[in-house]
Amino acid sequence: MLQFDSHEIQQIRLRATSSILQKLEKDNHIILNSETLVPPDGRASWNLYYYCPHHGVRLIWDRHQPTTHICPVDNEVFSGEPYDNSWWRWLNDLNAKACYELGLLWQLTQQPVYLEKVKSILLAYAIHYPHYEVHGNIPYNGPGKVNAQTLCEANCMINFARGYDFICDDIYDFEQEKIENSLLREGADFLMQYRTPQLHNHEIKINAAVGIIGLILSEMRYINFALISDYGMHYQLNHGCIGEGMWFEGSIHYHYYALQSLLAYEKIAYKTPYSAGSNPNLLKMLKFPLELIMSTEDFPRINDCIAGQEKVIHSEIFEFGFREYPFEILHQALQYIYSREERNNLEALLYGVETLRPIKKITCATVHKPYSGYTTEYSSNSKHFMLVKHAPFGGEHDHYDRLNLILCRHGFEILPDLGTTGYGANLHYNYYKNSATHNTLVVNETNQPPNIPEVLYYEKNDSYTLIDVVADWTTKPNEVDSHTIIQWDQESYCEIQYRRTFLWFDGCVIDISTINNPNEQQLALHYLVRGKLQLDTSWHPIDSPFIGVLKRMTDCHQMSNVQTQEITYQISQQPHFNQVLYTNKNCQLVTGYAPDNPATNDVAYLIMRSKDKYFSSLVVHDLSGEININDVKWNQKESVEFSLEISGKKTRYQFDYASSRLQFHQIIV
Repeated sequence: MLQFDSHEIQQIRLRATSSILQKLEKDNHIILNSETLVPPDGRASWNLYYYCPHHGVRLIWDRHQPTTHICPVDNEVFSGEPYDNSWWRWLNDLNAKACYELGLLWQLTQQPVYLEKVKSILLAYAIHYPHYEVHGNIPYNGPGKVNAQTLCEANCMINFARGYDFICDDIYDFEQEKIENSLLREGADFLMQYRTPQLHNHEIKINAAVGIIGLILSEMRYINFALISDYGMHYQLNHGCIGEGMWFEGSIHYHYYALQSLLAYEKIAYKTPYSAGSNPNLLKMLKFPLELIMSTEDFPRINDCIAGQEKVIHSEIFEFGFREYPFEILHQALQYIYSREERNNLEALLYGVETLRPIKKITCATVHKPYSGYTTEYSSNSKHFMLVKHAPFGGEHDHYDRLNLILCRHGFEILPDLGTTGYGANLHYNYYKNSATHNTLVVNETNQPPNIPEVLYYEKNDSYTLIDVVADWTTKPNEVDSHTIIQWDQESYCEIQYRRTFLWFDGCVIDISTINNPNEQQLALHYLVRGKLQLDTSWHPIDSPFIGVLKRMTDCHQMSNVQTQEITYQISQQPHFNQVLYTNKNCQLVTGYAPDNPATNDVAYLIMRSKDKYFSSLVVHDLSGEININDVKWNQKESVEFSLEISGKKTRYQFDYASSRLQFHQIIV
């Protein structure tokens, strides 16, 4: 066994609690107490097809009902494709997980039932694997054999290999030979053939699987391929970790998904000459996203992030990470996790330090990360929070939402990033993964093309914070070294310059948008609010005026020829929320409702529309309910002025576009 030597496994046995052992058995009860079943052919498809097409939630999987799949929201029953073959993908995943976890139980308890189950699963796959058909056609993904994409193949191979490592010394030589040759080597060779020359979390997972098989079988061709080849692990770390430490795909979920893969390999390789731990970007990636935790105590759902993946629950990363890199922020991450649950889990048992001394848990913070592309502001007294996304285009998992805004009030995400749902669900590509479902600019109801925003100016002082950023589509950015499908409209955004300036004050955010639109395209500034619109009779009810992803919008209202308007929202268990908007020219306002995430609830939309060649707006997001703004005036294209009253003090401000500076003087009332 390579994962632990005899002394290590003996120490683990001594520390293993009955609750951990019971949980391992309970989590694998279905597989352990059922006849070993593997797909007879290459029928398994994609687990992300296993979602309700109406509610965007995962269906209920039943080991004994391979053709019956139930929605947990309304109990609707689905059968046929894509659900039936997706059922087999879930079975593969459970089988692979059982190989690892029951294999570990064998090492911890020496009870033969666990050894026999792991052996039967591995031999069943070894018999079938060489004959599985190559199949797939999943968007953005290479094919699989046991599964329908190369990524899923790698996921299973990691657990097959680790499970085999736990039992290999206790089975017959001919069984070893069959599993090693017909499953592990066949699997590694297949993964090597279909690894794509690109930066991607998939390629890290594939590298990890090939590398783990190489370590366990002592085969250097696999280890070298995984670690030091072009697009191997060091290459991915050197080119995929950007700026202050964010994974280039711009999704915190996929940031940690990439780290999970790297550390799955590293947990075996760290004590060998083939460790990746010397790469400085590994530590940068371990640290970075912790600085983006919101006042909700969750990560933001930026880019592809299925509901639930925003939770700070990554003990499988931080237990090993803190042991190997004992930095305070990683210690704080563990303290944060274990402020919500007991530290009695497998990762702490296998890879954690023996005792965690008490330390202040990590909290929401104010940060400016110009190279990774995120700026946050936080008030510890009110739990107000702002995140501005000025990150570069991230490839496949991007949401085409440059200069997106997230706002939290009193610890509640009031202007949200919705994230997404299972990729096989209709709402993924046809709703969530679009510019229109974000707090940003949308042109002609189409998605923003790739762009690298520029920070024009950043200033933080005792009175305010200013962040001035621009997304400029008059120039084309360098292409990302990652396969993408064009899901944007280059022509619509051609020559568009979108500048957005945020002023964070105590109790409000001033949000100034300025758009150069020489071709008079249909501009729309979108604001999503988790609340119920409070509209008067001056708003006219209409059908949805949209033909794109917001065609589904309900309870729509419209107001035309607007330059000033106040919008009020009723917020559950909070005071009403107010927005006040001003524009340099008349515009059209549209309101309505469309799915939140999950889609069992709706979120309110406020959309500001114009076709002017030069359009500018100023929106006040009143977080305290006590802000007064007036006398808003644009001085052509040179500056915008406004008077703001906060806590009884009235100040006249002028934002100068040329210098990105804010000038002000107090007004004596």
